[in-house]
Amino acid sequence: MKTVEGVDTTNNSPITQPQNIQQAILAALTQARQVCDQQGNNSPECSVAWDRIEELQAQNAHQQQLKHYLTSLESYCERYPDALECLIYDL
Repeated sequence: MKTVEGVDTTNNSPITQPQNIQQAILAALTQARQVCDQQGNNSPECSVAWDRIEELQAQNAHQQQLKHYLTSLESYCERYPDALECLIYDL
């Protein structure tokens, strides 16, 4: 365990785990509550735990902004890939 001034600096971030971001936020929230109950609300560990939650929520918001919404043509081509409008020719 790496510590800096008594604060655990090991990367246990759920962002690096291959799981849903919503599940990661809930897991970090549970962990933050446990840490704050054990260490106290003003402890550095409690602050770090809540910072992790803020980072996950920011990551979630960023991912929501990056979602690509299909245009009418794209959704049409998904339904009818052989339509003339959807064919792509290599020249």
